[in-house]
Amino acid sequence: MAAGQPPTSGRNPVPTLEQLQDLLLESPGFDEFLLELTVYSASKLAAPEPMLCAISVERDGRPATVASSSDTAKQMDEKQYGFNDGPCLTALREDRTVLVEDLRTSKRWHRYSQAVTGEGVVSILAVPIDAGASAAAALNCYALSTSTFDTSTIAAVESYGVSLSRILRLALRVHRSGVHPEGLHGALQSRAAVDAALSLVMAQTRVSREEAAKLIHEMARSSKQQLRQIATDILNGAELPDRQYRDGEADQ
Repeated sequence: MAAGQPPTSGRNPVPTLEQLQDLLLESPGFDEFLLELTVYSASKLAAPEPMLCAISVERDGRPATVASSSDTAKQMDEKQYGFNDGPCLTALREDRTVLVEDLRTSKRWHRYSQAVTGEGVVSILAVPIDAGASAAAALNCYALSTSTFDTSTIAAVESYGVSLSRILRLALRVHRSGVHPEGLHGALQSRAAVDAALSLVMAQTRVSREEAAKLIHEMARSSKQQLRQIATDILNGAELPDRQYRDGEADQ
């Protein structure tokens, strides 16, 4: 393996730089970019096991942004910031991968485990993302099964985290002025539209949230439109791609 290249595994969800640049170019603000990146990441990583994703960013030693692919991932992250401690904050602040194989039996994260009881998450993998000298970041992955994070999956997530470094540093530079009220409002509108569209696709096609996210991203890429616009079109009755669904799974 060439020096400086991320590790690889049997599966390779690593996105191309062009794909990540498209996300940045289509996002009017840093918060919206991070939101779309987490949804995109969840759709890329959620195979063969379901996975929820969040990205935490701290600038100048203080929490700046948390974006998540689902409400459950959001709750898992927000509880950690409430304690000012947790697997993901540890990965971010100590620049190392943190694996919690079974949150229910973890002594290190006992208080956190009690706080998130009922969310359905039993295993956590957090990997740091190199965000440059003035920021720290981590990709947080939450699983509903203790069998999700095997050796190959851990390697794949770590490789994916490495691939996000360059685009995240670029996004921080582009949006260095911080959160603007208009950008935050737009991000919240985008989140609401995407969440509603995902729910509608799931109801119409009987697929999982991860499969619905993949479908919406495929539509955005093929039409070269923003994710929010695709979501809005779906809510307004746009037809989905001609794919066959049976028993909750997409036929390939």
